[in-house]
Amino acid sequence: MTESTEESRFVSESHPAEGGCADRAAPFGPSCCPERSAALDSRNCSPPLSARGAAFLDRDGVINDQTAFVNTPDDFRLIPGSASAIRRLNEAGIPVVVVTNQGGIALGYLTEADLAAIHERMAYLLAEEGAHVDKIYYCPHYPVPGAETTPVEGSAARREAGFDPSRRSAEAAPECPDRKPGIGMLERARDELGIDLRKSVLIGDAPTDILAGNRAGCITILVESGRIEARIEAAADASEADLEQAVPDFVCADLWAAVDLLFEALDSREPV
Repeated sequence: MTESTEESRFVSESHPAEGGCADRAAPFGPSCCPERSAALDSRNCSPPLSARGAAFLDRDGVINDQTAFVNTPDDFRLIPGSASAIRRLNEAGIPVVVVTNQGGIALGYLTEADLAAIHERMAYLLAEEGAHVDKIYYCPHYPVPGAETTPVEGSAARREAGFDPSRRSAEAAPECPDRKPGIGMLERARDELGIDLRKSVLIGDAPTDILAGNRAGCITILVESGRIEARIEAAADASEADLEQAVPDFVCADLWAAVDLLFEALDSREPV
């Protein structure tokens, strides 16, 4: 199997820098919050992933290892068990949708062409294990103009390849609705794929993932396979008050354990 044969397995979408987000070509782990878990039925998500529910996955720290920044295809390495977990979802007919913040584009660390190549690599590695994702959404904006760490401007070669430093300016992307903890990417999947968010699950490794999923009405699962530093960095996207609301329904070791939890729930609940 060659990489080129897998390119059609997914569609990766983003949005322009200006003016919003138009399209462009283990068993049950410990529950972090038992009272929220007990309330799942009242949220019309019993059983989870019924009807047109989907599995929304963050990318870095959930599907792939995040020991370093992923700026080239060679940086992309699957977390052991993640492809098998995705294959289980595929075999059950559950849409798998990746929703990922990629602010490194705005910072000049990679271009959108680089990101496309990384996602081609992901598709190839997943296909080797019989898995695929159905769609990828990403946000290229950088959320904190004037942050203490000065963003790089990018090399001349990157600028020529499409690097746009304005994407990190407040004028270009004021509170971008797509960047998690915003729910723009989830809403676009709802509208474009016919997904019922309240029958969906969002699996992520950072508070911003959980906050986005909670805001959208999804079941949320925090996995502990990501870098602690990445969680701290992601927290810069949300206020302290918001972070207090970033309470997951469940906490699991990794994506395999999270999917195992979901299938145990599917097996144990009566269909609706």
